Amino acid sequence: MITAGIDVGSLSTKAVIMKNGEVLTSSIILTTPDSEESAKMVMSQALNQATLKLEDIRYIVGTGYGRVNIPFANSTVTEISCHARGAQAQNKNVRTILDMGGQDCKAIRCDSRGRVVNFAMNDKCAAGTGRFLERVAAAVGYPLDQIGPLSLQGTGKELQISPTCAVFAEMDILKLMRMKEEIADILGSAFESLVRRLQGLLGRVGVESTLCISGGVGKNVGIVKRLERNLKMEVFLPSDPQLVGAYGGALIGLEKLDNQVEARLEERRTLNAGTA
Repeated sequence: MITAGIDVGSLSTKAVIMKNGEVLTSSIILTTPDSEESAKMVMSQALNQATLKLEDIRYIVGTGYGRVNIPFANSTVTEISCHARGAQAQNKNVRTILDMGGQDCKAIRCDSRGRVVNFAMNDKCAAGTGRFLERVAAAVGYPLDQIGPLSLQGTGKELQISPTCAVFAEMDILKLMRMKEEIADILGSAFESLVRRLQGLLGRVGVESTLCISGGVGKNVGIVKRLERNLKMEVFLPSDPQLVGAYGGALIGLEKLDNQVEARLEERRTLNAGTA
């Protein structure tokens, strides 16, 4: 049975296509202003890679902030549930997930079956999200994929950078650059203040057993290493943190499809029993 998960996020849109629970293909694109168009584009790309047609997909789950705008989804599920399911399926020991997306950040606790038991979200500020990292990268004049490794090359000097507001943090960074502070130290201090904020969010749900980081920010080694050091534990990183939500959606789609098949079989057994 072929299922798919489509995760329409604020910065990127992801698709995962599975056959009997095994990934066939996946795709990631930048989200356009039109969520429906983004979903169609990423699905078309994934289908082409798998040499499939849309009608070959038996069940599609939509998730992410744009999930209600996916016209071909059979059902929608919150990204909180999809990230919990997707993370736990990739590592059976995962009980806590830190999902750092483009515009928000969530701490999630789940059980041994990937079902959500508790969660907390950051406030409306962009600190702790992909948007924050984009602003930091723009402020120091480095590509987004370089600021993580660069932040680990500093002297360890602690600089004052606001941990509560992305705008104030950007202003602090620009001020420190005018003071000729080392870029690596600026980045290290920015990430350290951000990680302390993330620790507070995790504290609201409690870090239990293995911690998984999902979302695009999980690709920033500077954030991941500092979380591991401050929490004194090893973090589990999926093969692609950005795909965890879509992966979980495809798995939930398979479960929903199995439930439908079982319901039909039960109905058939009932009818047969009545005519016997």
